[in-house]
Amino acid sequence: MNLRLPSAVLAGLLFTLTGAGADEQLVPPPPGAKLVFEAVGQGVQIYACEKAGDGYHWVFKAPDAALFDSTGRQVGIHFAGPAWQLADGSKITGEVVGQAPAPAQGAIAWLLLRVKTHAGKGVLDGVDLVRRIDTQGGVAPAGACDAAQAREARMRYTARYLFYAAPR
Repeated sequence: MNLRLPSAVLAGLLFTLTGAGADEQLVPPPPGAKLVFEAVGQGVQIYACEKAGDGYHWVFKAPDAALFDSTGRQVGIHFAGPAWQLADGSKITGEVVGQAPAPAQGAIAWLLLRVKTHAGKGVLDGVDLVRRIDTQGGVAPAGACDAAQAREARMRYTARYLFYAAPR
């Protein structure tokens, strides 16, 4: 994993993402939770156009993103599960336990996830909770879909992921 986030993009993201306040109000970590690791995710949210009882709808399928540290170096990936895997070999999967609408218009929700599984040894070993905050983009395509449209849409997004150890 040798990709690097362009410095202009990283600078803009860090400026946007470091504003405190709103992120503590929406999907806050439990009192006493300890921040273990933080990364900026940049990639896509994948949606599929599927037939439902009353027609076709965009349905969320999976994220596909690279994770970058504060220097802009790629340190991992985020993918279906939802799962996060770092270059050190540690991996977690989670499940949503809380969510709030994003303050930014056209951005995916902010989430609090509980870790369900751990694999490998590394930074994510002691992680129990993940917060997705400071989201930009990633919402399903506007408007309905139909059988004639492409069956998949990949919507660009960025987010900040905060990895916590639960209070002991």
